[in-house]
Amino acid sequence: MLTRIQKEAQPESLLINMGPSHPAMHGTIRIMLELDGEVVRNSEVEVGYLHRGFEKICENKTYFSLLPYTDRLNYVSPLINNLGYVMTMEKMLGIEVPERAQYIRVIMSEMSRVSDHLTALAAMTMECGAFTVFLYYIKAREEIWNFIEQTAGARMTTSYIRIGGVKTDIHPDFEPLMEKAIVMTRDVLKDVSGLLDKNKIWIDRTRDVAVASPETAINYGFTGPCLRASGVSYDVRKAHPYLVYDQLNWEVPLGEKGDNYDRYLVRMKEMEQSLRIIEQAAAKMPKATSSADLIAKGMEPAEAIKTSRSQKVDAAIQLSPNLEGSEKRSYPDIVSGKYSVPPKEDTYTNIEGLINHFKFFMRGHGIRPPKGEVYFSVEGGNGELGYYIVSDGTDKPYRLHLRAPCFHIVSALEELIQGHYIADIIPTFGSTNMIGGELDR
Repeated sequence: MLTRIQKEAQPESLLINMGPSHPAMHGTIRIMLELDGEVVRNSEVEVGYLHRGFEKICENKTYFSLLPYTDRLNYVSPLINNLGYVMTMEKMLGIEVPERAQYIRVIMSEMSRVSDHLTALAAMTMECGAFTVFLYYIKAREEIWNFIEQTAGARMTTSYIRIGGVKTDIHPDFEPLMEKAIVMTRDVLKDVSGLLDKNKIWIDRTRDVAVASPETAINYGFTGPCLRASGVSYDVRKAHPYLVYDQLNWEVPLGEKGDNYDRYLVRMKEMEQSLRIIEQAAAKMPKATSSADLIAKGMEPAEAIKTSRSQKVDAAIQLSPNLEGSEKRSYPDIVSGKYSVPPKEDTYTNIEGLINHFKFFMRGHGIRPPKGEVYFSVEGGNGELGYYIVSDGTDKPYRLHLRAPCFHIVSALEELIQGHYIADIIPTFGSTNMIGGELDR
C-alpha cells in the first residue's frame, strides 16, 4: 500500500526514510522524506513506535497503583506527571493538601522542569555538534538528580507525589544539596550562554529555521516553551494557578520569531525563572510540626497527651531506612489522611492499622471517588499536561485520557521542516523536545 508521500512524490524526487533507527529520531519517530537535492519538498511523520497502552492499562489498575505508570510518560520530568495525575484525583475527591506539601511539590516540580529543559537542549545542541555544551548541561542535570534522589529515593521514576500530598518529607540535609544544584545550574547556564547566544555557527543553524507563527502554533495546539517561543504568553501556572504559584514572584519568557533559536532561548530563560521559584518556595515553606507545638495549636489537653504518648511509642519503632521521612509524625505536614497509605507505625503495631492497610490495597476497597468526570492540567516540561478521568464509583478509572503536550508539537513537524535542508531537520526535531513515552503513551 502506497503512503501519502509515495502518491504525491514528483518523478525527479528522492524518497528516503529518516528513522526510526536514526540516532536523532531516538528510535521512536519515522519521517518519510521527499527530497529535491538536500531540500525537503514534502514529508510524512509516523509515530507510535513506543506505544505501551498507558490509558488502557490505567483502566485496569486501581487509582493508587497506576501512579508508577505516570512516571514513564515524560520520563525526564516524572514528578510533574505525578503531580498532574494526583491533582486531578484531588479535584475529584475534594482533597485539601497540607501547605508544606504544596511547597515541596513546587520545589520538586521545578527541579524536574529544569532537568527536562537541560536534557532537551543537551540533545538539540549535541546533534548540531556542540558536544562540549552537551557535557555542561548533563553536569548540571546530575546535581539536580542527586537532589531529587535524596528526598524521593529515586532519580527518574520516583512515584513521589501522592494523592493527598507527597510520599515523604524532605531530607534533613536537602538545603545544601539544593543550593549546590542551583549554583551549578546557574554556572552552566552562564557558560552555555557565552558559548552559544552569539555564536555565528549556532545562529546560522537555528535562526529563521522552522518558524512557527503565533497562528500556526495555536492552530496545532502548541503549549509550553514552543508556544511561548512564538510570542504567545500562555503558561498554565499563570493562567490557571495551582499549588502556591500565585504566591511567588516569577515571569513568563517569550520569543519573537518562533524559530529554533527562540525555542532554545526560551528554555534557557525558563530555567532561570524555575530557579527563582525554587529559592522562593524553599524560603516560604512552613516548618515541620513538632510534638511541642500540639498544645500551642489549640489541641485539647487530653488529645494532646494521647498524641504525645503515641509519638513516644512510635519513636521506638525502627522503620526501614527506605521509609525515612514518612513516619507517622510527619503525616500532618505532608499528606491528607483519608486517601493516603496508613502510616507504617500503625500497620506494624496494632490490628486496626493492619486492617486499614489491607483495606486500602484490597480489590474493591481503597480509593473510590464518586461517579463523575474531571479534567485538570499542570504546566509540564513540554506544555499543558492534562488528565481527563471518568469515575464509575469503583476503585479503578472507567476512562483515563492524557493530554500530551508534545503530541501537538510533533504534529506540526511536517510543516516546520518543509523547504529546509535535511540538516535542519535535526535541530528542529530537537527543539520540539519529543519524549516518546509522552507522545505515544
